[in-house]
Amino acid sequence: MTSQDTPAPATPWRATVLTLFPDMFPGPLGVSLAGKALAGGLWALEARDIRASATDKYRSVDDTPAGGGPGMVLRADVLAAAIDAADIAPDRPRLLMSPRGRPLTQTQVAELAAGPGPLIVCGRFEGIDQRVIEARGLEEVSIGDYVLSGGEIAAMALIDACVRLLPGVMGKQASGTEESFSEGLLEYPQYTRPQEFEGRPIPEILISGDHAKVAAWRLAQSEALTAARRPDLWARKAGQKAAPRGTKNKTDG
Repeated sequence: MTSQDTPAPATPWRATVLTLFPDMFPGPLGVSLAGKALAGGLWALEARDIRASATDKYRSVDDTPAGGGPGMVLRADVLAAAIDAADIAPDRPRLLMSPRGRPLTQTQVAELAAGPGPLIVCGRFEGIDQRVIEARGLEEVSIGDYVLSGGEIAAMALIDACVRLLPGVMGKQASGTEESFSEGLLEYPQYTRPQEFEGRPIPEILISGDHAKVAAWRLAQSEALTAARRPDLWARKAGQKAAPRGTKNKTDG
């Protein structure tokens, strides 16, 4: 089932984005699965200009950091006014994309997708005044240990991750359950035609027709990949830091 044959919900999941660059949206969110679902009314997007809440003739939104230092900081009064003007329902999460925030996980994505949809603040410059974070109850969320020019690209990543989990967006429900992080593990390797590519064949077990053995092979591959590449996830999943036995070279098939 796709967005074309799924009726739009009466109250679609909504993302409200506060940004200094509303023209950046929908951007990538307007194409592929997310774009089709957006056009089909399965979710809604509102990009609001923070600068619209500025009060001086220059439409100023930032000022120098208290205590000195480089760069500029988004003013608390302007951003607070922008948040208030969005007039979102009290049950909608208020997020701030920030490199110092809690790392975004698939579990949190699923929780956000199951709700009414968040308001997302996109920071710029050196950040935003701490007082508005506290006064408006913003939850800081990070998509990785690196710094972007602003929160817009991070917001798009979060929204895309949520939208693909909404009912009717993906072609098969299994697509959303048998993938990386859905069970606390990285996804197993995937193969398709041709059966042999540059001397590398598809692992025999995948073309054996034995579904139980295929499932066991995929689980072993997921465990091996997770232990090798994300020991933090493996420790959480297995309840221990030791890698599973026999993981060496398992990804080679």
